[in-house]
Amino acid sequence: MERLLESVLRRVVTRGSLIVTLASGRTITLGSAQEANGPQVHIRFTSPKAQWRLLLDPELALGEIYMDEGLVLERGDIAGLLDILMGQPVLQPTLAARLFYQARMALRRIAQFNPRDRSRRNVAHHYDLDGRLYSLFLDADRQYSCAYFEQPGQRLDDAQLAKKRHIAAKLVLDRPDLKVLDIGSGWGGLGLYLAGIAQAQVTGVTLSTEQLGVAKARAAEQGLEDGAVFRLQDYRDVPGPFDRIVSVGMFEHVGVDHYGAYFRKVRELLAEDGVMVLHSIGRSDVPGITNPWIAKYIFPGGYIPALSEVLPHIERAGLVVTDVEILRLHYAETLKAWRERFLARHEEVARLTDARFIRMWDFYLAASEMAFRHQGMMVFQIQLARRQEAVPLTRDYITEEEKRLRLKEKRAATPLRLAGE
Repeated sequence: MERLLESVLRRVVTRGSLIVTLASGRTITLGSAQEANGPQVHIRFTSPKAQWRLLLDPELALGEIYMDEGLVLERGDIAGLLDILMGQPVLQPTLAARLFYQARMALRRIAQFNPRDRSRRNVAHHYDLDGRLYSLFLDADRQYSCAYFEQPGQRLDDAQLAKKRHIAAKLVLDRPDLKVLDIGSGWGGLGLYLAGIAQAQVTGVTLSTEQLGVAKARAAEQGLEDGAVFRLQDYRDVPGPFDRIVSVGMFEHVGVDHYGAYFRKVRELLAEDGVMVLHSIGRSDVPGITNPWIAKYIFPGGYIPALSEVLPHIERAGLVVTDVEILRLHYAETLKAWRERFLARHEEVARLTDARFIRMWDFYLAASEMAFRHQGMMVFQIQLARRQEAVPLTRDYITEEEKRLRLKEKRAATPLRLAGE
C-alpha cells in the first residue's frame, strides 16, 4: 500500500518541496527538495489507516487525518502543506477520488437543499458557536466576510471598514432615511455603519440567535435602536418594500435550487427605483461542488456558485445587472490575517474549545486561503436594480461617495472600526 501511496504522491507533487515520512518510518522526498521559492514542508503519517484513507478519498480525508493527528507536521505548517498540494495541476489523483467527486456532483442539489428549518440548523452549526471565539480573530467590528484592501499591507480593521464604505457607495445612498434591508446581517456591523454614517433606516435579518443578540446589544450601545433594527427572521418571510437591499456573505448558504426564489423575493421587496448589492464568494470557473470536508465540518448546506449559475436567475426575475466587480485576492489576504490572529491567540481558543477544534479551524482557514490563491475562488459584488436608470451613468460616483463617507467617518465621535470592542 505504501508503494501505491508513494506512486500517487510522486505523480501529484511536481512543484514545491515536500518530505513525507510514511507510517513504516521510510522517508521520501517529493518535488524539488532544493526549491528556494515557496514553503518546504515535512509531514509524517502516524498510522497505515491514515494513509489508506488519504488514498481513498483525499478531499475529505486530508482534513480529517490532520484533525485526528493521523498526519503531523514535522516542519512547516498546514498552510504551507496546502499551499503545495492545492497549487499542483493534478487534484484528483486516483480512480476512487474521481468517483467520489462524480458522486458528490450528482448529489449536490440534495446537499444544497435548504428549506427554512434546515437553513436555521446549518446557520446554527457555524454561527452559534461561542461568540468569544470570533472576537479572538476577527476585526473589532466582527466582519466575517471578505475585506477590501485598498493597498498592500493595510490593517485588517481598516480593510474591513473600507469594505463597508465600498458597499455603501454602491448602494447609492443619495438621501437620508432610505429603507435598507440587510439580508444576513451577522453581528450588525454593516447595518450599524449604514444607519450611523449614511443615516439609513436599516432592517437586518439573521438566522443566528448568537449574532442577533450581539447586533441588538451593539445597536443599543450606540444609540441606534431606531435606525438599525435586527430580527431573527428568514429573508423569505420579510415584507417590503425597501429602497435598498444589501447581502454580504449570506448567498453562499442559499443553494442552487433556491436561486430563482431568492431573486424573485428580492424583486418583490425592492422599490421601483431600488438598488441592491449582492456580495458573495464565487468561483471563476465552471460549476462544481462544495469541498466535502468543508461541507461536513464547517458550512453544511453551503455552496460557492459560478456566475453562470447566478446570472440566469437574475435575468428571469426581471432584475437588471447594473454593475459587477470581481475581488480576486482580497479574501486570500483576509483569511491569512484571520488565521494569523487565530493562532496567535490559540491558548485562549483552547480554553473555549480543545486541541482538535484548533486543528480543525487552522485547516479551515488555511484551506480557504489557498483555494483563493490557487483554485479559482473569488468574491463578486453584483449591483442590481429594477430599472437601469436607478444608478448613475458612470462608476465615478463610487469613488466620490467613498470620499464623502470617509469624511463622515472622521467626524464620527467614535471610529466605527472600534465598535464592539
